[in-house]
Amino acid sequence: MASETKKVLLPLAILAVSAAVTFLVVRSRSPVERLEAAPRAPLVRVRQVRRSPEQLFVSSRGEVRPATEATLVVEVPGKVLWVSRHLQAGGFFRQGAPLLRLDRADYELALTRARAEESRSNVRLIQVKAEADIAIQEWSELGRGEAPPLARREPQIAEAEAVLLAAQAARREAELRLARTEIRAPYDGRIRRKLADVGQFLGAGQGIATIYGIDTAEVRLPVLDRDLAYLDLPLASAVSEGPEVDLRASFAGRERRWVGRIVRTEGEIDPATRMVGLVAEVKDPYGRSVGGAEVPLTVGLFVEAQIRGEVRQVIRLPREALLRGDGGEEQVLVVEDGHRLRFREVDVLQRRAEEVLIHGGLADGEWVCVSSLEAPVDGMEVRTVQEAPEVEGAS
Repeated sequence: MASETKKVLLPLAILAVSAAVTFLVVRSRSPVERLEAAPRAPLVRVRQVRRSPEQLFVSSRGEVRPATEATLVVEVPGKVLWVSRHLQAGGFFRQGAPLLRLDRADYELALTRARAEESRSNVRLIQVKAEADIAIQEWSELGRGEAPPLARREPQIAEAEAVLLAAQAARREAELRLARTEIRAPYDGRIRRKLADVGQFLGAGQGIATIYGIDTAEVRLPVLDRDLAYLDLPLASAVSEGPEVDLRASFAGRERRWVGRIVRTEGEIDPATRMVGLVAEVKDPYGRSVGGAEVPLTVGLFVEAQIRGEVRQVIRLPREALLRGDGGEEQVLVVEDGHRLRFREVDVLQRRAEEVLIHGGLADGEWVCVSSLEAPVDGMEVRTVQEAPEVEGAS
């Protein structure tokens, strides 16, 4: 019985002692001091800005088109007897190369008749002049003084000369019509579309092919009227030597580049887009002067263009540094006293893919925040880390 009592009382005693010890420890501990952690200022990247000369560019895009294009037509009717192997869509040809020949038989006969008529007219004129010489001699032998115009056969001579001139004109016309039975290329070019073939009878004025020249190519580049301020272009006169244009396009799986030059502006503003059309010209788009281009600037190719503008003194900043105020004004965050942000309104000259060009509102040597902040406040304190110096002329 005594052992059973011990078994019950011993655990109770242990619990009582543990509770007493715990109570004494809690009562004897010192109060915990609460510390309020001060919020840390955000860390931002800053850049010291300086003006530097910058080449301005105006972006545009357009389709390559031929500078010279025409439809070749026959000037005399006839049946097509032969066409050149180059007279196919996409075929190249040289200036003066024969492209098509018509049946010449009728025109050769007409030329023979014209030459015969010219010979008869020439013989007739010789006869009339001989008769006039005889008449003048006879008149002189009669001692009647100077022979009158009728005695000198002047009307007959004038008529014979007129007939000869008409015969010569008819002969030249026959030669010209015969020559026109062969159509030759007017310039170095390429066939866009074939319109006639062997065995076809063509009437005068009927087309045989649409062709275009390959000495130069053109690209129409629409730009906003405000972008004209960046380009050195006369607006009220012809363009003598316009700015260069860098053209690029993805072709055959690679990016290709060409260089052209603005040669003129179009005569009016596009009523649909309110944009001004500039025309860029590319010399020798097929590279014939250097033995052939790796990739020609083919008609119909769609290209991106960068028109080189003026060089101006500007400040370059990344696009994330530019903010828009409540009133729509454009701003940046200037760091004052090394740790405080201030909003500053700026004048943006040009926007690019990853940066902006500032031409007003900032002074050389100022520090500008180039980090993206969610909700910046004027006067906010920040910690700063300086960005690596910018490489001069980098874009």
